[in-house]
Amino acid sequence: MAIAIATQKTAALTGNEAAAQALRQINPDVVAAYPITPQTEIVQLFSTFVSDGLVKTEFVAVESEHSAMSATVGAAAAGARAMTATSSQGLALMWEMLYVAAGMRIPIVMPMVNRALSSPINIHCDHSDSMGARDSGWLQIYSENAQEMYDNLIQAVRIAEHPDVLLPVMVTMDGFIISHGMENVELLPDQAVQDFVGEYNFPYPLLDVEHPRTLGPLTLQDFYFEHKREQAEAVYRAKEVILAAAEEYAAISGRRYGFFEAYRMDDAEYAVVVLGSTAGTAKYVVDGLRQAGEKCGLVKVRVFRPFPGPELCEALSGLKAVGIMDRADTFSTQGGPLFLEVKAALYHAAGQPQCMNFVYGLGGRDIDPELIRQAFVEVKDLMKKPADGVLPIVRYLGVRE
Repeated sequence: MAIAIATQKTAALTGNEAAAQALRQINPDVVAAYPITPQTEIVQLFSTFVSDGLVKTEFVAVESEHSAMSATVGAAAAGARAMTATSSQGLALMWEMLYVAAGMRIPIVMPMVNRALSSPINIHCDHSDSMGARDSGWLQIYSENAQEMYDNLIQAVRIAEHPDVLLPVMVTMDGFIISHGMENVELLPDQAVQDFVGEYNFPYPLLDVEHPRTLGPLTLQDFYFEHKREQAEAVYRAKEVILAAAEEYAAISGRRYGFFEAYRMDDAEYAVVVLGSTAGTAKYVVDGLRQAGEKCGLVKVRVFRPFPGPELCEALSGLKAVGIMDRADTFSTQGGPLFLEVKAALYHAAGQPQCMNFVYGLGGRDIDPELIRQAFVEVKDLMKKPADGVLPIVRYLGVRE
């Protein structure tokens, strides 16, 4: 593997185009796909790479997203490096097979373009689709922009296929905001990507007739619990693998990744925690507030599964107040999914900050600098309020009352 930063080419790409280029360079053996807005362009572009002979991939056009995941699981279990892509209702239709892929320890990598779930019908961005699958056993990596989508997809292959992990990985980006927005993306040379991902060697291929094995069998009270415990252990082990893959990727790309990005947090007294594309706008707001003398910061979570609880606790526990922004709701009356995870991580922190939740942007509702600035103002005000032990503070930011 290269240890020096590879020569890279800059291209103006949408997030979908960046994902398709990553798939082309990964050159999987099988891609099974079904179209759904706003993901369709990824597999549509990739199909042209197949027809033009730029990849060796067997492209399987299936009749539904459930079939797409079923075919991908079957191909990967047979020993092929197999991938698919989806969004929103497509992910929901895959539901049964998401658990099958994770439970069978199939290392699939899937680009997933965030879009609201029906009903009402909506084709724009929120995180209800991927957050609905947060406990399915898939690892989840969120992307702020097209560059991160490209980089995360390539790293995800190494993470999923690592022998200590062998779990599927979902790499997300915000629908239309990133998937259809164009920006400059640094592309690695094809050979550098091939060298980084290496050859796929599934340790238990079904087509190895000399060493027959059973995948996904019936297990009742005798072994089901042990299988799930080992699956959970693989998620724990994934944390070390994610950081190791990031270090190796930094050596060839010059772009360094971790579980999260801490932005202007060195002397921050209060901060906001975000996922996805909102981080870019939030950084702009932080810069403006810093110029006005405010000691504020931002934490952008990249890896949601496995959740980096201890690491986030260390980053946030010295603050006086934290606002956690969710582009999805749990309908639990306790706040959004990111809020609940962060609050749980901070539960035993010695210097636990005051926390409040902002649910925002559902169904693609715009989140502009003024709304984010409003969130920072409310978080700063929270520093003055004593902890009272009541239900979590949840605000629906930008909704008409």
